[in-house]
Order: sequence, then structure tokens, then C-alpha cells
Amino acid sequence: MITCYLKYVIDPYKLKEFEHYAKLWIPLVNRLGGSHHGYFMPHEGANNIALALFSFPSLAAYESYREKMAADCECQAAFAYAEETRCIVSYERSFMRPVFE
Repeated sequence: MITCYLKYVIDPYKLKEFEHYAKLWIPLVNRLGGSHHGYFMPHEGANNIALALFSFPSLAAYESYREKMAADCECQAAFAYAEETRCIVSYERSFMRPVFE
């Protein structure tokens, strides 16, 4: 299993817009083969950092998701919403693997 860690720098004056964007993506990731663990919005501390975590069985499964996402109308609409509202300033994506007992 791999987990995608997304760190967003967001516009702190557009938290409502970013939260709407986040709620669009959770079911999309789940529908396209992933397991979304949620978005994490600013609360205390930095007011412009948000996180998202979602997992796939393998990196190959993630790559398949990326291909499906590129052709999916709802995914493209979610990307367009973020672009229109300018709620995301930048983001970085990392992949991690869990360690269990």
C-alpha cells in the first residue's frame, strides 16, 4: 500500500472554497479505486496550510487512478473549480508507505 500525502498552500481568505473543493474530491478518489482518509483544514497555527491523505494498493494502482482521473468529467470539473476560485496557491505531493507492527 502507498499513501499520497498532499500539502496545500491555500488562500486563507478562501477557506470555504477550498473546503468545497476537498469535499468534491473525497468521493472521486474513492470511486476511482483509492481510499481517501480526508482533508485536514487549518485550525491552530498556520492559516494557509491544508493536508490530504489517500491510499492505493500500489503505485501502479495510483498511476491507473491518474489515467482515469484525466478522462473523468467530474474530476476535470473539480480541477476547474479550484482554478476558477484560486483557492489553492500551490501544493506538493509525496508518497509514503505505512509501517505496522
